[in-house]
Amino acid sequence: MSEHADQPLYRAYDTALLDLDGVVYAGPRAIDHAVDSLAQARTAGMRLAYVTNNASRTPKAVAEHLTELGIAAEPDDVITSAQAAARVVAGKVPAGAAVLVIGGEGLLEAVRERGLRPVRSLDDDPAAVVQGYDASVGWTQLAEASYAVAKGLPWVASNTDLTIPTARGTAPGNGTLVAAVRTATGVDPEVAGKPLPPMHRETVIRTGAKRPLVVGDRLDTDIEGAFNGGVDSLLVFTGVSRPEELPEAPAKYRPTYLAADLRGLLRVQPELGAGDGGSYRCGGWTVEPRDGGLEIAERGEDRYDGLRALCAAAWAAADAPGGSTPKWREALASLDL
Repeated sequence: MSEHADQPLYRAYDTALLDLDGVVYAGPRAIDHAVDSLAQARTAGMRLAYVTNNASRTPKAVAEHLTELGIAAEPDDVITSAQAAARVVAGKVPAGAAVLVIGGEGLLEAVRERGLRPVRSLDDDPAAVVQGYDASVGWTQLAEASYAVAKGLPWVASNTDLTIPTARGTAPGNGTLVAAVRTATGVDPEVAGKPLPPMHRETVIRTGAKRPLVVGDRLDTDIEGAFNGGVDSLLVFTGVSRPEELPEAPAKYRPTYLAADLRGLLRVQPELGAGDGGSYRCGGWTVEPRDGGLEIAERGEDRYDGLRALCAAAWAAADAPGGSTPKWREALASLDL
């Protein structure tokens, strides 16, 4: 149940922690309604922080891309998994130590920011290994990482996303490259990026957020990251995750709010309430258990309010002692999302 049902999200939370790909932009173009929605939220006083697991680009490069799309952004508004990974590494090695960097300019800059010295070979006597995605990473760098990890050096990965979206389609991500080193060494890295706590800590440290709202398009990184950080989240359906993934989602994948796109930041998100017999209501919609399934008993205006009520009813039934998820597909189809 939301304690912010009487005000739009841009007033209920001081900072939006926004994923980028699939939320703000899709490659070279802005997502529909993103530019105007973010401008309105920012004008109303909400801080916008852009949080990405992609360690290849520097915050300056990301901010420039956002600005080209019409979204006002400075490098300090961008937080990357490279920065989170570099902070983790800095806690493991002496000040000024050499660190073997397997990645691109974004990771090199983040390592230097922490007062460490990036190197490219085990022959340079590094004290740790840090690995992040970059299109230039090939066999030679992966081999250097494998030699160093096998020698026992601490190994930190910026993230383990198996894939990365590109203009031509889906390509191998850092998780795939990390898997090559893991296979060669039998060692698992410490991971810094979403959905793990180091990324959330890095974001809060850099933004000073007191009431953050995570905004994302993926249950398994953005929403789980919010869950791990103990903060609220908004799932938008402009990227990876789809409505049919939600009714059976475990607790760590359950967002606080749902919206078609970033216009959800501008809305008063209605209160979600439990009724009799396992029913739930939200924004004029009511979902009731019936004959082993869920049924839309009353309909409102915003269909995503109906989805929230449907999910709440499904989750409550599944979480009850000895409970299970009721049939929900017919009710979901009736929402016509």
